[in-house]
Amino acid sequence: MVVSRPSGLPALGLPARAWHVLWLLVVFAIMGLPAEVAAQGLKSGVGHIDTKGFVAPVAVFGKDDRRRLPKRLSALQDGIGVLFSVRDKSLCSAFCVGDDMIATAAHCFYRSAQEPLPDIRHFVFGRIREEIRTHTRIAGFQSGSSPQNVLSGSMRLRIRPPIEATRDWALARLAKPLCRGHVLKLRPMTSNELVEKAAEGSIYQVAYHRDFPDWQLALSDDCTIKKSFKEASRRSIERDFVDPDNLILHTCDTGGASSGSPLLMDSPTGPEVVGINVGTYVQSKVAMRDGEVVRRYKAREIANTGVNISVLAQRLGLFASAAILDSPDRMRTLQAFLTAAATPVGAIDGAYGPNTRAAIEAYERRQRLPVTGLATESLLQQLAQSHRLVVPTQTGSIPSTARTRDVLIRTHRTGRHTSN
Repeated sequence: MVVSRPSGLPALGLPARAWHVLWLLVVFAIMGLPAEVAAQGLKSGVGHIDTKGFVAPVAVFGKDDRRRLPKRLSALQDGIGVLFSVRDKSLCSAFCVGDDMIATAAHCFYRSAQEPLPDIRHFVFGRIREEIRTHTRIAGFQSGSSPQNVLSGSMRLRIRPPIEATRDWALARLAKPLCRGHVLKLRPMTSNELVEKAAEGSIYQVAYHRDFPDWQLALSDDCTIKKSFKEASRRSIERDFVDPDNLILHTCDTGGASSGSPLLMDSPTGPEVVGINVGTYVQSKVAMRDGEVVRRYKAREIANTGVNISVLAQRLGLFASAAILDSPDRMRTLQAFLTAAATPVGAIDGAYGPNTRAAIEAYERRQRLPVTGLATESLLQQLAQSHRLVVPTQTGSIPSTARTRDVLIRTHRTGRHTSN
């Protein structure tokens, strides 16, 4: 996951055709991808996480100040857990934002644009003591509708400029209300306010870390937040990142599996979430001659990256109240209706993927609706009313208009449409 700076490359000041320097950026040093997650001892269908022999990446700035959660913050143990998939070898932190809803980093589900989509049915959210004792899967895992029960900033994160760190967030509905009574409050703040609070020593992070003993929640406090650095000017940051105003560059010490963890600030009513930790911003220097890399220098970590919680807070209410389609049959009907409304989705296969989401967003923009990308019953009904289509009343039935039937038949016959 190495991306090159698009322009303004600094030179060594040597004669023409001599060596010069390229600065490379490594963003999303993804912390949640252990190959060993499958581990040992399946219990109730959930993998026991064994960390023996792990060599886990960490991103610390100066001295590693991570420590076990103090007693004053012990209540966070019930609001912060792990999100993992044994099958997809993914492991991240996640936290409660509703009775049956969690927030985390989008790459914990989807990785990057170059990697295949995972099977959301196999993801589990659980709270840890010595092992996972309370856990649940993503809503819709039994009916095959889990993918549409995850709302994210992107399903295909760009890790090359313009880098989509600020779209690296996700909300997921749980099959059980595991978070009831343990929901963390959100505190939207401007980037300038976050910088000021960090300068006061008010910002801290709580997360799980693969290198931390016994899978205890770890605290990293007195974090700094800056908008620019000696090694990375504000101008270069704005050039390299999408929506830099909602990017949090912080120095909370992080370790593997801390992606998706909350950045917090105390309030009179308890801890409040101000951001989501998603990765690490690193600069690597290489010497090149005649277009070839001839020497690589040690990479230097600039800061860890986070997403301002205000980005997620804007969408939480819409997602919480949405009536999500609950079966592949309803999804196929929606896909057929979108195609009949001149918003093609590619394959009409009942699967919610990037193409279907993009088609929903395009239709919502055209109709001047809030752009959510969500596959909902209300959207299905609106399409039916606007284009005189008939919503099936029985599972598995085909929409009754001739135009929609033709769409379904053509898709089935060709079998060459882009897979979602």
